[in-house]
Amino acid sequence: MEILLVLLADTHGFHRRIRIPDGDILVFAGDFCMYGDLNELDAFNTFLGKLPHKHKVVVAGNHDLCMERSPEYARSRLTNAVYLQDQAVILMGLSFYGSPWQPQFMDWAFNLPQGEALKQKWDLIPPNTDVLITHGPPYGFGDTTEAEEHAGDQELAKAIERVKPKINVFGHIHEGYGSFRLGETTLINASICDGMYQPVNPPIMVSISIGDSIDKMS
Repeated sequence: MEILLVLLADTHGFHRRIRIPDGDILVFAGDFCMYGDLNELDAFNTFLGKLPHKHKVVVAGNHDLCMERSPEYARSRLTNAVYLQDQAVILMGLSFYGSPWQPQFMDWAFNLPQGEALKQKWDLIPPNTDVLITHGPPYGFGDTTEAEEHAGDQELAKAIERVKPKINVFGHIHEGYGSFRLGETTLINASICDGMYQPVNPPIMVSISIGDSIDKMS
């Protein structure tokens, strides 16, 4: 059985300006907000409710401050998706694991210092994970900023090599949009917005056969 994933991240409130392809499971890797307000969360939830995908999975990002400041209340308002924060879910036979953390980045949400603090988060990733959803990228892959600096996490890269998920989808660094390869894992920076916060990049579609490798990507 083939499962079609629709991958996106970093819409920053511009959801309605994006053409969302149909598919089986929509995966959102953080930063649906620009400012982190609850009204932005409500607008995002309404947007998700109008999409036809059978399942929707969401991880928060550093702009999604409401998810960190009022976690229980904010989660209760995200009714049209499965929200993952250091949690796993099985959908259509695929195991998804989501985590919003990234290396310290200004004074935004879900920041942790590089090293042991982030390693402890990545150590929670189950060994049977098929699709790993993080907001931040692994070091060296889709993580190069406009200033030509790497903003990804080295401990995340090590965890991916250990767990070997089929896919790691992330965003955060808008300039890093695209797909990469780390060992047996396809890495996808699915940022919709570019470095100027314009929603110019299309969602990325991936087809996975259960019990097999990734079939195709567009």
